[in-house]
Amino acid sequence: MRITKEPWKSAIWNSRPSFLHSDRSIARYIGRPAAEFLKIEPAGGIVLLVCAAIALIWANSPWAASYETVWGLDISLHFGDFELHHSLKDWINDGLMAIFFFVVGMEIKSEIASGHLRNVRNAVAPIAGALGGMVVPALIFVAFNAGGEAAHGWGIPMATDIAFAVGIVALFGDRIPSPARIFLLTLAIVDDLGAIAVIAIFYTEDMSMEWLALAGLLVAIAVVLRVLNVWYGPVYLVIGMLMWLAMLESGVHATIAGVIMGLIISSRPLLDPQVAHSKAQKLAEGGLTVEENRQIAKLVKDSASPTDRLQVQFHPFSSFVVLPLFALANAGVPLSGDLLGTALTSAATLGIAVGLVVGKFGGVLLATWLAVKSGLGRLPDGTGWKLMSGLAAVAGVGFTVALFITELAFRGGDAALLTDEAKIGVLGGSLIAACLGGALLAWGAPKRAAGVEDDEDGS
Repeated sequence: MRITKEPWKSAIWNSRPSFLHSDRSIARYIGRPAAEFLKIEPAGGIVLLVCAAIALIWANSPWAASYETVWGLDISLHFGDFELHHSLKDWINDGLMAIFFFVVGMEIKSEIASGHLRNVRNAVAPIAGALGGMVVPALIFVAFNAGGEAAHGWGIPMATDIAFAVGIVALFGDRIPSPARIFLLTLAIVDDLGAIAVIAIFYTEDMSMEWLALAGLLVAIAVVLRVLNVWYGPVYLVIGMLMWLAMLESGVHATIAGVIMGLIISSRPLLDPQVAHSKAQKLAEGGLTVEENRQIAKLVKDSASPTDRLQVQFHPFSSFVVLPLFALANAGVPLSGDLLGTALTSAATLGIAVGLVVGKFGGVLLATWLAVKSGLGRLPDGTGWKLMSGLAAVAGVGFTVALFITELAFRGGDAALLTDEAKIGVLGGSLIAACLGGALLAWGAPKRAAGVEDDEDGS
């Protein structure tokens, strides 16, 4: 890595983002969202796994009663005569998870604007794989549960957990070519977009048209502000919170507000990176004063798009606070002998597990193969079908969003047993998919990714 000694360039180097300091600024600018994402998600996946394990241990320990007590704790907020009344678990699922979906929305926006989804030919194969990976698992679940009380849970095995999937691939280091990682990332993002649509359309309770109209008005206001190039963050924060409340009261799941705001946030920088580079050079002529350093810092900030900046800010909180809390609140299933015995023969459990393991693998691989053979799409560079089979299997890890949809599909006291059976299917299916995917990646990955060269220093 080459670090320049000029003062103004050093100032830019040490600021975020880093794309103004090298000859490869455009490559860094376009690739940065994916690079940042790949850097943070493996660690986030480990924390998520640890929290899921803690929840399972807690729910099956001598202190199991406290698990339900803690997450069932009633929390109310009062605004005059208006009251919001939810359990701690619901505040996490309906409130904090909106932040997770806000980040997902921005990732989708970044990919469409400047990432893999911008190139139609590159995007066809992962989009096709994502669609196959949603449709086939849902059909398998329906085959197991058609006409049964669990039939409403068909959306559960459709989801891919980005954190775990990318984390598994990261364990193989540079043996997995970067285009293959981007393929999986794009597939998971499109998969999340499909899951969001399923939640909004099929897992929405009775709607209040008045609140829904208010939510629509707030969306329109945010879009108009975006078109008028209003960049003041607190304005969007207030609109986003009001939109969340309106969605919550309308009956549409409140987390959809997070996705909408993520898609509205601009993916274009206020200042062109090359213009910022030129202005910084002029400021640096003859040395830098404190004020000129501040101006350069502002140039760096203005040359990064709002989606880039906000992803950097929100990703750690989403990965290391929101998702771990979600795992703690939702992964605690009491694994009694009776429940495990029932789950092994439960159509809900089997439909989810088989959907995640077999459906995801077959759906992703078949749809990708059809896209490539038809000439509409192409495989990622350096990726063969052996490696692709590993990526398809890893896509079956459906932890976070699958558990989220489980909570939406089976609500109420009468559905408690069904919810536990479904969660066992999610946990068991995801574990099997992770092990299968890891084995297939080890089998299909080259010893060293094609095109990887040693650094100039020989390291």
